[in-house]
Amino acid sequence: MPSLSRRAFFTGRRITNDPWENFCQRMRRLVQGSFFNEGRVDGFGHARLSAKTPADAHHALMLCNEYEVVFMLDGLEEEAQQPGSPVLWVDPSIYLKTCQPVPETDDKWFVQPGCFVAELKQAGLKQFDAFPDYLTVAALLADRVHMNLPTGELGRMGLSHAGVLFADETKAVLGPFGETQQQPLGTLTLQQLAPALFRLAAGDSAKLCADASHWPGRYRLDALMPADGHEVNLSHLLFGHGGDLCWAEWFVFRAMSEPVEPLPFRGVASNAFDDTVVYAAQDIDLHIKNQFDPCGIFPHPGQAL
Repeated sequence: MPSLSRRAFFTGRRITNDPWENFCQRMRRLVQGSFFNEGRVDGFGHARLSAKTPADAHHALMLCNEYEVVFMLDGLEEEAQQPGSPVLWVDPSIYLKTCQPVPETDDKWFVQPGCFVAELKQAGLKQFDAFPDYLTVAALLADRVHMNLPTGELGRMGLSHAGVLFADETKAVLGPFGETQQQPLGTLTLQQLAPALFRLAAGDSAKLCADASHWPGRYRLDALMPADGHEVNLSHLLFGHGGDLCWAEWFVFRAMSEPVEPLPFRGVASNAFDDTVVYAAQDIDLHIKNQFDPCGIFPHPGQAL
């Protein structure tokens, strides 16, 4: 067996026993985008990736799983803090910013996560008119304050479908779900996730939360509990998720004719909800987080409520 020094000579790499340095070396070898090691904060590594291709995010998630690095969406207005863990911020805004009409449709647009809100406005998607130009669509949709839409009325944003990368590195398409929708649940992860979420939505905690005009929890289970005139849509679970649940690879939006105005934000810290509702929301959030991300590869608790 060759020694470590000989192996390093032939491969051109310095062998290290430092997991963070190994993580960074492997990231540089695997990704096409720009990777920058920012060093350590309180002993834990921090780095940033400007993902150039969807595969970059997949490679990053794979290595984050292997090295127990937290995978975080970059660009949120209120950046989540993750003390006590190595962190990789993933920025889609340099390369993954396509915004184009869906062929053979009159009102649908295919949008990558790094597309800026300003571009969506220029494309004529009126629902984005009230939101800041400088946010990416991924950061906007993940933001709990901007996406504080009325309970059960998430369809106002016109989000039809979303392609996501789950914590277990499988991919799925989230979209409308119901008797009139024939699209199968394409992966085992989604086949297990969807029934668990519907059982949660049928529980007493969900009913308590649904009675509030402001959804009290972190994660929008009311995507499965729509108000009259709206439909069940699994992609709406991404609204306000803070980057905690999955990585969104792409979105399909319908061009809506009216701007969306979010409600004034009322988190649980505002004392806007009684204790019973707060405990119900916390119960729901814990179950959803565990269903999406049982190993905690995405941030927790992430963006503050």
